[in-house]
Amino acid sequence: MNGKTTLGLVLTIVAALALAQPAAAQDRFDTRIANEISRQIDRYPQLTIFDDIAGTVDNGVVTLTGKVTMPFKKTDIGKRAERVEGVRNVVNNIDVLPVSTYDDDLRLRIARAIYGNSAFWQYGARANPPIHIVVERGHVTLTGVVNSNVDRMLARSLATGFGELSVTNELRTDAEVKSQP
Repeated sequence: MNGKTTLGLVLTIVAALALAQPAAAQDRFDTRIANEISRQIDRYPQLTIFDDIAGTVDNGVVTLTGKVTMPFKKTDIGKRAERVEGVRNVVNNIDVLPVSTYDDDLRLRIARAIYGNSAFWQYGARANPPIHIVVERGHVTLTGVVNSNVDRMLARSLATGFGELSVTNELRTDAEVKSQP
């Protein structure tokens, strides 16, 4: 297990490669697998801004993590990963968020506040908006990628004041994503 390829969904999953010289061929193979899984998940029509998927590929073994709002999404995403050529095994560690009308209402109010703000219209107009709003038992986590630190701070500010118990801001900037190994 010399190299490990990481995928993180921001609505599009970004593959990053940690190179180890003796395992360069395997790393390229894992990167190809990660890119194809990224495309498969990106094309999954049931994935919304309220879901967040990440994962790693190591020697053909895919480990999926993240949170989804419905159990069938976990199953479907795992099946999509299994169908990618070169995948030896899929470890599906995706969590299913608990059913809660309070959480559902909170998700919608925060999404309207963020994507309804003119500073975020450019994000909302995309086929797969890049800011994800994960709500679990009243706790909010913002994930994804934004253009700047100003956008990151504004999104966090817009996500507060709706009765949430906490807001964790895990948004990253384009520059931070590009500087990843």
